[in-house]
Formats: sequence, C-alpha cells, structure tokens
Amino acid sequence: MFAIVDIETTGGNAENDKITEIAIVVYDGEKIVDTYCSLVNPERSIPFYITQLTGISNEMVENAPPFYAIAKKVLELLENCTFVAHNVRFDYNFIKNEFKSLGFNFQKKTLCTVRLSRKVFKGLPSYSLGKLCDSLGIQLKNRHRALGDAEATAILFDKIHKTLRETDSNWHNDEIKQTPIPPLLDQNAIEQIPELMTGIYYFYDQNGTIIYIGKSKDIKKRIVQHFAIGNTGSRRGLQMKNEIASIGYEPTGNELVALLFESNEIKIHKPIYNIQQKKIRAIPCWGIYSEMDALGYVNLSIKPFTNEINLITTAESSMKARAILYQMVEKHQLCLSKTDLNSIKGPCFNAQIKKCRGACTQKEEPESYNQRAAECCNYLNFSNESFILIGKGKTPNEASIVHIEEGFYKGFGFISTEFLQGSVLQLIEAIKQHPHNRDIQQILCSPAAKLMKKLKYNKSQISNSIW
Repeated sequence: MFAIVDIETTGGNAENDKITEIAIVVYDGEKIVDTYCSLVNPERSIPFYITQLTGISNEMVENAPPFYAIAKKVLELLENCTFVAHNVRFDYNFIKNEFKSLGFNFQKKTLCTVRLSRKVFKGLPSYSLGKLCDSLGIQLKNRHRALGDAEATAILFDKIHKTLRETDSNWHNDEIKQTPIPPLLDQNAIEQIPELMTGIYYFYDQNGTIIYIGKSKDIKKRIVQHFAIGNTGSRRGLQMKNEIASIGYEPTGNELVALLFESNEIKIHKPIYNIQQKKIRAIPCWGIYSEMDALGYVNLSIKPFTNEINLITTAESSMKARAILYQMVEKHQLCLSKTDLNSIKGPCFNAQIKKCRGACTQKEEPESYNQRAAECCNYLNFSNESFILIGKGKTPNEASIVHIEEGFYKGFGFISTEFLQGSVLQLIEAIKQHPHNRDIQQILCSPAAKLMKKLKYNKSQISNSIW
C-alpha cells in the first residue's frame, strides 16, 4: 500500500512553519482506495505571498481543525503504507515535526516521485510537478492546492509503478533503501569516498558548477548527514539536494587546514548554497592596540587602524572592536581602567563587583596583571610573530604546514615528514600562497589551531637554521 501525500504550508522551513492543508490518496498498487483532504489551522498568520501562491487565506483556515485534531485520522490513513510525495523530504519532515510537537515519533518508509521520475522518464526538461504533468499528459487541477497536487502525483506514481514492476516486482523495496541519495547522484558516489577522511567536499550540479562547499573531520559521514531524513526540511535544502549531480573532495589531513582551505574555496567559487564566508571581509579600519602606562601596566585601546605596531586584533567598526575588548576583559578578568571601556575615576566598576583583581588601585602587581593580559593578546593575535604550524598530512608519511609571517597568514602546504628537520626555507617553499582576511584570522584563533605543533622562527633563521 502507498499513501501519496501533499501539503500546503505557511513557509518552507519544517522547524518553524506549519501545515495549512493536507491531502492523502491511498493507492494499493492497482487503484486508488481512499482519499482524504482537509484544511488545517496553522494557529499562526499565513504570509501574503503564500496566500498568493496557494490561494489559502487566514479566513479560510480560521475555523479549520488544527493538526492535533486530525492527527489520529492521518495516522490511520498512513498505517501500513509507504509514504510517497513529490519532493518527499519536504512533506515528510513537516508531518514528522507536527507529530513531534504532539510527543509522537513519526517514522515511515518513503519514496520520492521526483527521483523516480528521473529514473523512469529520462531526459525531460524539468521534473517539477507542473512541468512533469505537462510532459506526460497528466491533468493537474488546482495547482498548489493539496488535493489537486496529490491526485496528480498519484496518477504519476501509478505510471511509475506499472513501468517498474514489469522488470522488478520488488523495485519499491530496493528504491526505499536508496531514497536518501539525491535523485541526480550516482548510487555509488558515497561508497567511493574513503572512511574517516578529513578535508573539504564539493557538491556539483549537472553543468559541473560548484553549488556547495563544506568541510569535515569525516567527509563521508558529513555528506550522509546532508542527505539523511530530517536534515533537508527547508525548501532551500531540498532544492540543493535535488540539484546535486556529483561529489568531489580534497583530503587535508587535519581540521585546521580543512577550515582554511574551505574558507578560501568559498570566496573563490561563491557557491549558491553557501551562506557564510562568501564575502571577503576587508582588512579593517579599527584596531585594538596595547601600550604600557606610567605605572607599568599593559593598557588596551581602540583606535583607527593605521599600522601593525602594538596591534592585537582588528575589527570592521569601533562597535565590534568594543565588543571584542569587552570579551577580553570578561574572560581574563582584566581591569576596565586599563582599557578604553572605563569612564570613571578610581576603582573600576569590575573592581566594585569583584571581577577585577585590583590593577586600578595597584592592588594587583603589574607583573601578574601583564602576564594575564599577554595571554589574552596572544590568543587573539600573533602580533609580529613568525611561525609554522605543523600537523597531520593526507598520508602517514606527509605533514601539513601553515605559515604565519609577522602576524599574517601566508598559506598552507604539504611536505614529506623526512623534510621536517630541514631549514625554515624548505618548509616555506612548500607553502601554497593564500590571502589573509578576517575569516582566516578567526580560524587561526580557533581550537583547531591549538592542536598543531608551533615552530617559531625569525628572519635570520630562514635560510640556514635547522629546527
């Protein structure tokens, strides 16, 4: 038995939006044996653009039953049925979340008519329900209403079912196992990815265009998570999944290099489904600087960005610089009077609430205070330090290296472990140059960087020094 389902909703996010209409057409493999349709009160306002699309208004659902009132009927209709829908993840995730809100764990085997149509009716210009019905001569009544779409999907599924069962009577059980794989993607694509591989991965569309770039300490596991039920509940996630035609990947050996590589690749390719890091955040117009006061305490000030001397870190605005400085003060119990954040004379406000150890009243010695301030500054920036970070490579006989020169990121590379005892110059020559930017600066302050071995050097050591 198969239950062909279609829903209309207040929006595209299964976590936040609600169902406004549901239709279920029960099909026994030969004919339709039951049909159900109901408007659903979403218990929230329907956006105007949704009303324009579906024709369902707030007035229409005002006296309709909420989902909990029809939940039992829905379960009865779906009992012992495989859940079938066009873009099944969308409908399935909405219904699953409605039941979740009632404390019920809804689980069904699923089939997607988009995926099946690509398999049975190859080479069509579009596999959207409307275009597909036009191509196959299926009458589609009341487009974007649940019953009209469900009935058309049932006719489509009948055609698919009768075509596939001629060659394999058990086709639907085999297809159910494969459903999480995107419809355009080769079934063996994921199996070919090595286990436990750290690096970055690419999703490509049919034209070979990169549509998404990600990173993971376990690429194969992360890609499977992308496709798993519950992870593609939004329209955007479903759209991306349906466009994935091939997968690529690049091993990096460790998480830090994966983060650096991913950030650079996103800025170069600007994939349509990546939201973060596409914009190159300019190296900044404000900075946090350190200087020594007359009493021997380190002071931290916010100034327009002019040079690298005594620079701790940077920000795009004075407001963001103040936010960073507040975090520094809170995390390391620094004294407000030793920063630009203080506006009162005498003991700072934090001293009054016992969050300052007394540098403002000279209760805490400069040596103790400055050590804590230095730890804070070193965490945020590398000042004028030059060093190389060394970590695992792509193979056991290879190491990855990240180069920082006078506080600025220069790039990363890979080198045979036998050359790790060579000169600084040998290591630097293995580096592939990449630009420094704000995203990179934050990555280099992340916990992943702390796992790498840090080897400092100065300019006089470059050509002849051995580690």
